Amino acid sequence: MSEEDINNEEFARLLKENFSFTSRLQPGERVKSRVVSISGDMIYIDLGGKSDGFIDLSELKDEHGAINVNIGDNIEAIFSHMQDGMMKLTTLVDGYSIMSLKKIIDDYESATPVHGEVKKEIKGGFEVSVHGIRCFCPYSQISLKAERDASLYLGQTFLFRILEYKNEGRNIIVSRRVLLEEEKNARIQNLKETLSEGMIINGKIKSIRNFGVFVDLKGIDGFIPIGELSWSRIDNIEEVFTLGQEVTAKILSLHWDNERIALSIKATQPDPWLTISDKYPEGSKVNGVVVRFAPFGAFVNIEPGVDGLIHISNFGTGRRINHPKEIVQIGQSIEAYVVSIDAKNRKISLTLQPKSESQKIILPVIGQAIEGVVEKIMPYGVFLKIDENLIGLIPNAEMGTPKGSDHSRMFPSGTPMKAVVIEADESNNRVRLSRKAVLAKIEQEEFRQYLDSAKKKDVSTGIGRLGELLKTKMAEKNIKL
Repeated sequence: MSEEDINNEEFARLLKENFSFTSRLQPGERVKSRVVSISGDMIYIDLGGKSDGFIDLSELKDEHGAINVNIGDNIEAIFSHMQDGMMKLTTLVDGYSIMSLKKIIDDYESATPVHGEVKKEIKGGFEVSVHGIRCFCPYSQISLKAERDASLYLGQTFLFRILEYKNEGRNIIVSRRVLLEEEKNARIQNLKETLSEGMIINGKIKSIRNFGVFVDLKGIDGFIPIGELSWSRIDNIEEVFTLGQEVTAKILSLHWDNERIALSIKATQPDPWLTISDKYPEGSKVNGVVVRFAPFGAFVNIEPGVDGLIHISNFGTGRRINHPKEIVQIGQSIEAYVVSIDAKNRKISLTLQPKSESQKIILPVIGQAIEGVVEKIMPYGVFLKIDENLIGLIPNAEMGTPKGSDHSRMFPSGTPMKAVVIEADESNNRVRLSRKAVLAKIEQEEFRQYLDSAKKKDVSTGIGRLGELLKTKMAEKNIKL
């Protein structure tokens, strides 16, 4: 046999083997193959049995243009058709890479977190690209708060978990929330093991509200009410604290069931009232700032957390005033003098002028009857002017009038009125009065006068009580006097 005959016979055998292999494949049929070379725009694969095929290189590039296979890798492909005597295969199914879908399936079955890029906002949520495959993340699964502000996520890559894989990759649902919840639960569990009531901790202010601040404790938020931010009175929290500010606070209570931790900055600072009596003895001069008004006086801040009260009767003007704003203004710096201190109840009584013994107001004693004129009517009672330096209060309950009476109509300003002293507070020059007690005394006096009058009448008839009884008995026996 000549060399030519041998070559023709070998070609025929190879052609027959190749035809025999390809005859067994149908378009759309999947085969497993091995990458043998990468050249130009093609990836050449070994199909076994001396059969080779090729795949367009573009199919095996990722979103950034990098080739994601190497020589020797085993891949799965789909037979498409014969081209130039070679089998052309593809790794795409409905435009998606079989390799990428295989990764999706593996990650779904193993619950492995995957990186996904948020591409765009669509109806009901976001389109997320995972391994180059389009997936769907509902609004409710993008964060712990079901945030719908797309600007927070578009173009960013996050970790997701594949919740559903259906219809051969046509319906893939992913969630970022489940991973965030797992992280949060892990951090909370760690905090449960490390935190305890009374512990001093550090955290950063995460949110400021008009009723307090929330502090990030790296796993859970702690809350500091406005009353626990400082010993000083705070009207506007944002003037004192800022977002991101690191603070030191004490844990007041832990409620893991509803994930609430109550904190206090004030509790980490010394209580100014513990030494207040030593710092400000009675009669001492203090400097402060007027911080707020009340109908009965003005409050003066003399140090952080310590406010004293100048009662309206302690302004020392020598004239009647109706409101403290007639004398002082909010924010005004003033000098005052300590009248009395009640550290237990956190009260300090102040006066604008130091009172010498000659200036001291002598209060009436309890039970003493006094006369005055109506100064003004308030919802809680009637103020009675006793003299130029003293005004007493008759509470509504001590007026002796029916409940709901309109005292402003019954007793206009200037109406004379009698009352009895039921309380006298020398430290604050306050007097509480009772009109009801006066009415009771008047009734008793009228009754006593009535009895005296009746007694005198009996005596004037010459009979008396004994004669009255005899007269009654004789009348029963029809005996006439």
